[in-house]
Amino acid sequence: MNIAPYIDHTILKPTTLVADIEKLCNEAMQYGFAAVCVPPNFVKKAKECTSGSSVKVATVIGFPFGYSAVEAKIAEILLAIVDGADELDVVINISAIKNNDWLYLANEINHIMPIVRGKNKVIKIIIESGVLTEEEIIKCCDIYGAAGIDYLKTSTGYAEKGATVEAVKLFRKHLPASVQIKASGGIRDYAFAKQLVDAGATRLGCSAGVAIVQGQAAEGAGY
Repeated sequence: MNIAPYIDHTILKPTTLVADIEKLCNEAMQYGFAAVCVPPNFVKKAKECTSGSSVKVATVIGFPFGYSAVEAKIAEILLAIVDGADELDVVINISAIKNNDWLYLANEINHIMPIVRGKNKVIKIIIESGVLTEEEIIKCCDIYGAAGIDYLKTSTGYAEKGATVEAVKLFRKHLPASVQIKASGGIRDYAFAKQLVDAGATRLGCSAGVAIVQGQAAEGAGY
């Protein structure tokens, strides 16, 4: 299968250079990736670099730990939209999940959704599934499915455990059909990427996108 249209070609390291963003965008256009996912301060640059192409520009909000105040996340969202972001990957408050504070999480998403919807942008909610229990993941599927988000995303890539086939299957089982799944964190070869897609993921967050599509040609050889 052609896996390129599933990939959000990603660079989020704090030492990212302008040259890195230019290279990322050129690769995304060359290989036909769905989007580039860049730090907020590079959204404008990525938008310029991908101008005239079908590649979307995504950025992260409340990244990577999610414990920013709701007001801070809203400010980040508004600035990202002004800069030209098409898609917003929002880390929700993981600490609130671990403390069973679902009211906080409901309030957070209820303040964010009208802004994103009002601007016709795509929202992906990151829950860091690798540090959550199965019960916590199911509760997230319930609350964010009901909120009408576009994607539920497994991981930031900063936790000790990233995407798993099991988490994607659990998401798919408990999410409404209208909510898609983005798997991210530790996806480095075609074989694993395909397993995640087969399990139900429709987007893959990868910094190794080029290696993955090249591995596809080599029948899923690892890189």
